[in-house]
Amino acid sequence: MSYSEDYKERIEYMFAAFCKVVLRNAAFTAYRDFGRKQKREVSLDYLMSETPFEPFTMDSYFEKYDKPTVFVVQGQEVIVVSERLADALCRLPEQRRVALLMYFFLGYTDEKIGNIYGRNRSTICNTFSKHFDQQKIKNLNQ
Repeated sequence: MSYSEDYKERIEYMFAAFCKVVLRNAAFTAYRDFGRKQKREVSLDYLMSETPFEPFTMDSYFEKYDKPTVFVVQGQEVIVVSERLADALCRLPEQRRVALLMYFFLGYTDEKIGNIYGRNRSTICNTFSKHFDQQKIKNLNQ
């Protein structure tokens, strides 16, 4: 099926008109979005002239703590910076404290800790869960 030259030319003009409309609408949308963005944004120069202080911050993470507490576990030093955590660990029996430090700070598994103490892996896991349950109850009562 062949089309006449006039029909092909008409189709081309219609397509060109369609493209112009699409491009015009896209430009209107872009200008509208740009205008909305400009209304919401505030110039950095304006902010700098209006603020009486310099725009910077100082980290003070390590200024809060008096001194870290050092625990020696399996010949390795474990440094606990938080005084609250260090006090809680000091109040625990030696075996529980060492097991907790090995698990959370040194990355030992329950099985490895169980082998060191000559106990089953599930016994160590139950000890941890009992300790955490006791701490939750103690924290709720305070």
